[in-house]
Amino acid sequence: MASKLYTDDVSLVVVLLDVNPFFWGGALKKTTTTTNSPSVLSFSNFLNHVLPFLNSILLLNQLNQVVVIACGANTCGYIYDSSETKTSEAGVGGSGRMPDLCERVLGSLEEFVVNDQRTGWGADPTAANAASGMLSGSLSLALCYIQRVLRGGLLHPQPRILCVQGSPDGPEQYVAVMNSIFSAQRSMVPIDSCVIGVQHSAFLQQASYITGGVYLKPQQLDGLFQYLSMVFATDLHSRNFIQLPKPVGVDFRASCFCHKKTIDMGYVCSVCLSIFCKQHKKCSTCGSEFNQPHLVPISTSEQK
Repeated sequence: MASKLYTDDVSLVVVLLDVNPFFWGGALKKTTTTTNSPSVLSFSNFLNHVLPFLNSILLLNQLNQVVVIACGANTCGYIYDSSETKTSEAGVGGSGRMPDLCERVLGSLEEFVVNDQRTGWGADPTAANAASGMLSGSLSLALCYIQRVLRGGLLHPQPRILCVQGSPDGPEQYVAVMNSIFSAQRSMVPIDSCVIGVQHSAFLQQASYITGGVYLKPQQLDGLFQYLSMVFATDLHSRNFIQLPKPVGVDFRASCFCHKKTIDMGYVCSVCLSIFCKQHKKCSTCGSEFNQPHLVPISTSEQK
């Protein structure tokens, strides 16, 4: 059996793109009302920044691999894999990689959005307006793909995940997201985060901090390509020689298991570590009963 080839300059980058229509619909309204604002970005301009960035990663090393996972409001799925493109180019002998990348990504993305919209039919529109993207599902897909690549094949690239998110965090996904973060930490897969929304993402702050990735919230979205190429295009080995942005603070607040809300203080089950915002007699996760503390009055004689 042939041994694996371990390299420090070959990257496997799994990019999670937020294509939540509710987020981009709100951004479109802001774009129409606010013209020439550097903090507002439409979806078409967003793709104009992301697609050249994906192509730049492939140009840095001919062995680099890029995988794109779309993160919608109801589903998530693979929309691009550069390894499949390289196989087809080897048979045809094509030279232009950028047009092929754009064509494949845009075609798969259009099909994904239609399927995601069909999946969301019948859902509560009031709940959907405030829905976050499927971050937990896309992280799971990315980790599964990375494990498949690392366990098979002769090349052992340096994997990392890049989350480009604009939708707000979904507290109902807290457990699934944290499980994915700890799985990435165990597999030594850094999770980079580029937040293009209005608010910071507590989930991605914790993900980048725990896994050793880079968290960035660009201030000027009209220069998104420059942020992506200068911060997230470098491989893991080259990051040891450059100065990357460091987060000012990390929001470590958790979400309660009972109401799925972010809390500052709460009650933790000593058996399964479930978090609750209010005191309960029984854990709803593992069924453990909480013994109420009995306060025994101390007499004055015992105090003496």
